[in-house]
Amino acid sequence: MAQRLPRLRLDLEFMPSPAPDRPGLLIRDPYRYSDASLIVPPALMGCLQLFDGGHTELDLRSELVRLTGDLKVGELQQHLVDTLSQAGFLEDETSRRMKAAQIGAFAEAARREPSHAGAAYPEEAEELRATLAGWMDPGAPAAAGNSPIGIAAPHVSPDGGRESYRAAYAALGPQYQERVFVILGTSHYGEPERFGLTRKPFATPLGVAQTEVALAERLAQEAGPAAKMEDYCHAVEHSIEFQVVFLQHLYGAGIRILPILCGAFARGILEGGRPEQDDNLRRFFDALGALAAREGQRLFWVLGVDMAHMGRRYGDSFEARAGEGQMSMVAELDRQRIERLAAGDAEGFWSAVQKNRDPLKWCGAAPFYTFLKAVPQARGELLHYQQWNIDEESVVTFGAMAFRQNLEATQ
Repeated sequence: MAQRLPRLRLDLEFMPSPAPDRPGLLIRDPYRYSDASLIVPPALMGCLQLFDGGHTELDLRSELVRLTGDLKVGELQQHLVDTLSQAGFLEDETSRRMKAAQIGAFAEAARREPSHAGAAYPEEAEELRATLAGWMDPGAPAAAGNSPIGIAAPHVSPDGGRESYRAAYAALGPQYQERVFVILGTSHYGEPERFGLTRKPFATPLGVAQTEVALAERLAQEAGPAAKMEDYCHAVEHSIEFQVVFLQHLYGAGIRILPILCGAFARGILEGGRPEQDDNLRRFFDALGALAAREGQRLFWVLGVDMAHMGRRYGDSFEARAGEGQMSMVAELDRQRIERLAAGDAEGFWSAVQKNRDPLKWCGAAPFYTFLKAVPQARGELLHYQQWNIDEESVVTFGAMAFRQNLEATQ
């Protein structure tokens, strides 16, 4: 009986090859269990569908014979299977070993190393300082009104989102120097309905930001099963890392942070109902709200969030252009959600996200909602809104917000 082919990992990234001289499909591992990347040539791309856990080696052999017109495909077949396995891209012992090694290394590491230095921003400290000084125009106007208790900034590439980063961080004055920055970031790789915590300090080219270990441990203890301590996703996630870099630029390397990754509230979107109908999520919201009330002005809240994801890259049938065509309608729908955020209306915001299972694909929905539940007295102001073509056919939307205490609620 023919042996089944192992399944191709479902958590890989697939995209067209960026190399003009090497067309095909680029495969890479966003979790970085493996540092390999492969380009599968067009002629073999269809073979990947056979690595679904249901097809056999005989099925692959038959497909290769059909493609090549040659019965002698044994060497090609073995090369394809071996290449995918050695790269860690199949659900087999090799990938399981790679995953265990990387998770173990992160658990044992003394600190969380920068994962996007040298790619999303410069890896040399002086160059990074100069770049940040250029992004953070000192003439940028600060938000009006009483002092914010939190901000929302993008987590898109800092170069692409510089105007929104500038608007968000211009709202912060020197009085926040000694605060603990609670950073709620989108968890792009974490489990849904889970929150990733860590005790590890965050290193960047600017130095090492200190995590408030006591707060992280108390939150993990009080929050229950929804909280995952030393979540490996911190090792590869950018939504918090980018905020740490900007905060260090403003206040120095040794800032104090409480980093929290927020997994998607998938059940609420797919099945209906509010997130807190999940007992574990409700317990986490309660624990974070208790921390907010207990620590008060010792904390400052930073949300690392993007908004809509539209176009071919994100599964839509149309080519998205920033500010044009359907993206004009997206801007209006974004603003309707932003209005609910500004009003502190958690239920209204979630109803808008939930409608039609979130066709806008807001990856920042969970951090926003978590913040509204933990700090219900917060009221927001939109400082900047932006759409950016992440590629020629796809757009990400994001912006900057400042949140302040609703003084009426405290009287």
